[in-house]
Amino acid sequence: MANIKSAIKRIQIAERNRLRNKSYKSAVRTLMKKYFTAVENYAANPTEELKQEVNLRMSKAYSKIDKAVKCGVLHKNNGSRKKSRLVRYYKRHLKIDSKQQESSETNDSVAS
Repeated sequence: MANIKSAIKRIQIAERNRLRNKSYKSAVRTLMKKYFTAVENYAANPTEELKQEVNLRMSKAYSKIDKAVKCGVLHKNNGSRKKSRLVRYYKRHLKIDSKQQESSETNDSVAS
């Protein structure tokens, strides 16, 4: 343990910042997981209500990521990568869902 007053203060500040950073990172991860589940629900059953849910989750996640970047918890590129990951996930699930709908429509028309 440090004996010098300034060193003791720096240890306290570092601990305070560590806890703040930890809570920001945890919140970002939680919001991203909630967004991923919302996208999966929307892909499984596309309705207007679920689309609004996805957009709401995305805006909350974007906001928290931007705040974490602004506070210095995340690097700017790390924040950009996380936001890009959210959009990629959404587009990938929409593409899979549209392919499944097309194939089911094709199978229905062939069966007729």
